[in-house]
Amino acid sequence: MDESALNFLRKGNDCAAIPSSKVTTRTPERPEQFISVNEREDQKVLVVGGGPAGLAAAIAVRAAGYRVTLVERAHPPVDKACGEGILPDGIAVLRRMGIRIPTGEGFAIRGVRFISDDVSVEGEFPSGYGLGLRRTRLHEILIEHATRTGVRVLWGPSRGKPADTAGFRWVIGADGLRSRTRCAAGLDSTRRECFRFGFRRHHRLAPWTDFVEVYWGDDCQVYVTPVGSDQVGVALLTRNPRLRLDSAIGAFPVLQRRLAGATAITLERGGLTVSRRLDRVVQGKVLLIGDASGSVDAVTGDGLSLAFRQSLALAEALLARDPARYESAHRALIRRPALVAWLLLRMDHFPAVRRVIMRILAGCPGLFANLLALHTAPPEGAWRVGSPR
Repeated sequence: MDESALNFLRKGNDCAAIPSSKVTTRTPERPEQFISVNEREDQKVLVVGGGPAGLAAAIAVRAAGYRVTLVERAHPPVDKACGEGILPDGIAVLRRMGIRIPTGEGFAIRGVRFISDDVSVEGEFPSGYGLGLRRTRLHEILIEHATRTGVRVLWGPSRGKPADTAGFRWVIGADGLRSRTRCAAGLDSTRRECFRFGFRRHHRLAPWTDFVEVYWGDDCQVYVTPVGSDQVGVALLTRNPRLRLDSAIGAFPVLQRRLAGATAITLERGGLTVSRRLDRVVQGKVLLIGDASGSVDAVTGDGLSLAFRQSLALAEALLARDPARYESAHRALIRRPALVAWLLLRMDHFPAVRRVIMRILAGCPGLFANLLALHTAPPEGAWRVGSPR
């Protein structure tokens, strides 16, 4: 593929691709300069799954000059139980792909606060703000950008499992935790798995802070994400399949008082959160992305941002005609979030250990902020997404 396209993805130029025989990109350094990438008629890509991971992959691959078709069984906007926070580096990756969140959408997130018993620690993001945004609205923004740049999007039950993929050079599996694409490609072998349960609903309430707050209990975490000027998302993560939001919130009197009288504007939605490491994410012409490719527990807050970073790494690999390159990049990208998930799950499993850790963090001002900076920093090394070689 065209080397200028590869450089485009590495440097993070502003994509202004249009549905035509060429992909046109405008460079921020010289707005009058355009780079044209020839579209290869024989290089068609199928993306299976139309959530944020699939749409981001479709946008990145389309910007690289491929003809992209995306299929999704559900009708938009597609929702699921998640924390709805995007870390600062996830916002940066969206910008590299030319995706702009309209001004006034969502709520700017300054950092993260942990609250356990009577101890509270907090840290600010070192490289800008994150964003709390309703998943349905994020989905609409990604769909609009994908269709504007020439991605062919097909919705509905008959679209989720194409009968024939022979006409496509590459197939990208972005169909979630229970990926049929992964199963069909023989990529279900895992190194380790850990399942928990997640629940989420929204309340009509002005946020009282610009931090994501995580309340730690002995068998759960409840975290609150501002997602607008007049609403917050409240999510529960637990190993207990019978625990629900109202019962969990009752264990945190301060949070219970804050939510008292606030109207619930969405129903409680549930799902699984999984820490899963696959042995491989590439087999033949099939490449996996997002939750289909393995995942980290939602307590890390890294799900969306990780999928966005993977989308650029995948596009780079396809441009280089080297799917093994994506295998290596994927392994590097998930390594640190997986380690953070493992550490946080230890705090969940062992309350006594958590209490000791919280006291240490409270007694060392700046330590939690430094750990947060390490967690949210862009990946280092040769596979740093979006960096020039």
